[in-house]
Amino acid sequence: MERFQKIVWHEKYKETYERLQQLEIDRKFCGHDIEHFLSVARISYLMILEKRLSVSKDIIYATALLHDLGRADQYEKGISHEEAGAILAEEILTDCGYTREERKFMTDTILRHRDMKEESESFASIFYRADKLSRDCIHCKARQECYWPEEKKNNKYIY
Repeated sequence: MERFQKIVWHEKYKETYERLQQLEIDRKFCGHDIEHFLSVARISYLMILEKRLSVSKDIIYATALLHDLGRADQYEKGISHEEAGAILAEEILTDCGYTREERKFMTDTILRHRDMKEESESFASIFYRADKLSRDCIHCKARQECYWPEEKKNNKYIY
């Protein structure tokens, strides 16, 4: 997990993460902070282990750290955070020593993490589910105002 550790110290990552935290300082709905990123990583990792799939912990955690980072550009420039995140991820992952194949695997997952239509056992599909499961709807202060339909809210803990 040496490469994964480099991500959090990468200047572009730190600058974008801080920008995102400032942009969401008054957000009352689920935020996009390190707690969310690590929750997605941990849930994805557990799901991958349960399904006995071959995705390294390093890849899982790196993808989770980067998947919502593009929200800063979404807020400031109006572009989708998936596209902005994939562009940021490509630069950061290259600098941190990930191979072209690994970067493609992760950026494809980042691009697809909000709109997964297939019910497969692919990493992208598992990551999509982990992203949703990471939200604590039970204790959310904005639960009544949340735009998520009631049937999508996490009303029990699975992971």
